[in-house]
Amino acid sequence: MSEHRVEIVSRETVYKGYFRIDAYRLRHSLHAGGMSPELTREVFERGHAVAAILYDPDADAVVLVEQFRIGAYSADMPAWELECVAGIIEDDETPEAVVRREAVEESGLTVGEVVPVARYLSSPGGSSETVEIFCGRIDSRGAGGIHGLPEEGEDIKVVVLPYTDLERMVFAGTIGNAMTLIAAQWLVLNRAEVRKLWPKRP
Repeated sequence: MSEHRVEIVSRETVYKGYFRIDAYRLRHSLHAGGMSPELTREVFERGHAVAAILYDPDADAVVLVEQFRIGAYSADMPAWELECVAGIIEDDETPEAVVRREAVEESGLTVGEVVPVARYLSSPGGSSETVEIFCGRIDSRGAGGIHGLPEEGEDIKVVVLPYTDLERMVFAGTIGNAMTLIAAQWLVLNRAEVRKLWPKRP
């Protein structure tokens, strides 16, 4: 396989708010040989995210959260979506620490054991964001209510689903965001192994 090359001519931050957009002028190697002409590409810089599907093997239940999402609203999709708990990695934070922090903030639950699921680029054509997914063990007894940080405008409802309901959603294609769909599909494929790994508590 030939070596891929990228030559950066310039990079400029063209927008900086809560997120950032950088504009690159670049050339890259071509499959047929040689280099491309100079191209302009914009990259949405929003940091890197971590998510977790919260699973209770004792109850065979999953905990998801529901909150308003402006991107879904803008895309004419349901603006209140069922999602995994998730958050952005802060400075010097490990992905597993993000899982535990976000689980408490968004669901009020404490995560026990965790299993890595996947790490992927959310939209590599225009964003540098990666999402790292875990499956986290929780006790769903008493789960519910409204959570989130009011100072960040969060209004997050906890939803407890029997595993069979989640499985039906996967096969019906009704999960509307990639992060949760990937996590749910993984659990459908790996549930038996997870239940062996996490035997019922005495």
